[in-house]
Amino acid sequence: MEAFLISTGLVSIAEIGDKTMLLAIMLAATWRRPLPIILGILAATIANHAVAALAGSVLARFMDAGWLRWGVGVAFIGFAVWALIPDRFDEKPDVTEKTFAGVFWTTTAAFFLIEMGDKTQVATAMLAAQFHNLPLVVAGSTLGMMLVNAPAVLLGEAAARKLPLSWIRLAAALGFAATGVWVLLAR
Repeated sequence: MEAFLISTGLVSIAEIGDKTMLLAIMLAATWRRPLPIILGILAATIANHAVAALAGSVLARFMDAGWLRWGVGVAFIGFAVWALIPDRFDEKPDVTEKTFAGVFWTTTAAFFLIEMGDKTQVATAMLAAQFHNLPLVVAGSTLGMMLVNAPAVLLGEAAARKLPLSWIRLAAALGFAATGVWVLLAR
């Protein structure tokens, strides 16, 4: 359960204020179709984080345990710094296709692509390398993404205006830093 709970917590904190959360708000404000948007986010996250966790698991098999520990620890400390940098989202979605399937597939494709190389995807890979439990890491990171993005879709733009994103970024940075230090010091 440790892999699941830590993955859920870290990814959900890191996702707050992230570009994919901003995309969720923008899609909800544009299309006002929460169900296909939420399902598209879920499908994209499962696919993207499964690939990331698989990559992290493969990395863990080929690296010496000591080097892996240092790599994961330093990566999480790097995520702490990265979490302090605000994301920007400047593109507007194509609003011509508003059917359930159109909104679902557009959301799925947009989320899958925008999540590539994102801190939550990289964190998922590092968590999989650390915990050696691909299903629980993917389930936890997916739940973490959904805990943030589903309310973002449902609450829309109003919720984003009320959240002090600088404080949330700081909380994400502290969580990543604490995890990095824990990985480096744990034996």
